Amino acid sequence: MTLNRRDFLKVSGAGAAAALTGCATTASSARPHVVVVGAGFGGATCAKYLRQWGPNIDVTLIEPNDKFVSCPISNWVLGGLRTMDDITHGYDNLPRHGIKMVKDSVVAIDPAKRFVKTRSGASIAYDRLVLAPGIEILTGTVKGFNEAETTGKVVHAWKAGPQTALLRKQLEAMPDGGTFVMSVPAAPYRCPPGPYERACMVANYFKQAKPKSKIILLDGNPDVVSKKPLFTDAWNTLYPGMLDYRPNNAPLAVDGSKMTVTTEFDDVRGDVLNVVPRQRAGELCAMAGARNDSAGNWCAVNFTTFESTTVPNVHIIGDSVLSSLPKSGHMATNMAKICAAAIVELLAGRQPDPIPVVANTCYSATSSSTSGYVANVYRFEAGKGYVSAPEGGATPKGDALNFTYNESWAKNIWAEVLS
Repeated sequence: MTLNRRDFLKVSGAGAAAALTGCATTASSARPHVVVVGAGFGGATCAKYLRQWGPNIDVTLIEPNDKFVSCPISNWVLGGLRTMDDITHGYDNLPRHGIKMVKDSVVAIDPAKRFVKTRSGASIAYDRLVLAPGIEILTGTVKGFNEAETTGKVVHAWKAGPQTALLRKQLEAMPDGGTFVMSVPAAPYRCPPGPYERACMVANYFKQAKPKSKIILLDGNPDVVSKKPLFTDAWNTLYPGMLDYRPNNAPLAVDGSKMTVTTEFDDVRGDVLNVVPRQRAGELCAMAGARNDSAGNWCAVNFTTFESTTVPNVHIIGDSVLSSLPKSGHMATNMAKICAAAIVELLAGRQPDPIPVVANTCYSATSSSTSGYVANVYRFEAGKGYVSAPEGGATPKGDALNFTYNESWAKNIWAEVLS
């Protein structure tokens, strides 16, 4: 049975089996059990809607961190527009939906016997497993990165948290007239417009506090990957002469003692180095055997359910998915809802919606008072994947109204995920 939109919001799961915590057995009796690993935009949303649409389903959400730290808006911390406290939120509201929260890390997954093992030694059985691990930063692809990162000489700050705070301190300590060197990894990577927004936020800070400083932006791609008109307009009109954009300049090595980044063309010296290496699906996906593309980096899934094409009963959502859809926080929440609805249907012995629809809206700030956006709606079509509706698009210039919308978008999506 295919749900219409009204029925979709009323879905409840029918009983199948309850998972046992503390023993490595598959669930087989009263209530179905879904384990969700990772409480970011995708995982927390999926757990929440599984319980709302499937009240007869037991849901366990495993997350090692005490707090949710938002990658969207983290660039604003680097520009001094927000603090780490502003982008850090608690998980206190999720248990009220009936979600069992487990503060732990998954260290092993047995897809055949259907259980996960945690660092604390617990074995948690599941009927369906949802993995939302985000991305793994391939630091080893840049020679010298691991050594320089250990000493704090270079950070990627591509997972919001301590490195975000450290990079902000380094920018504050940099002398006026210094050089900030940052890089953009070769696509695909988390948040396509993120590096270019970061350049704008740092430029905005320099314009106010260190006007003699420069930014060198080393892009591993042949051109700006996302929102090119928006960002080039900002660089040319708001920060003329401050930013040196260099396409086809992927970092090959870093030297923390010399504070240099080596590309195919030259050695680039900076006072602050922010190198973002290439990425792949999170390590949890490898544990499950779900990194299944030709290069072993990303996860191919059935797009109507987000179940792995090679590992039954294991669903992957968010940045780890192999697709043409943008790797964004907003997209992760939409994948999560489709996945949750599909699991409710599957556990009830019904067929999921064969033509799901997802949307993506992504705002990027270009200054302390201007933002622009890209917005698209995608519908799944068999044999084609997700196809974008022609009405979507992006703003060519930032403005104050969209900055207000940007702020509201962040508050609303945090509430959607965590309340």
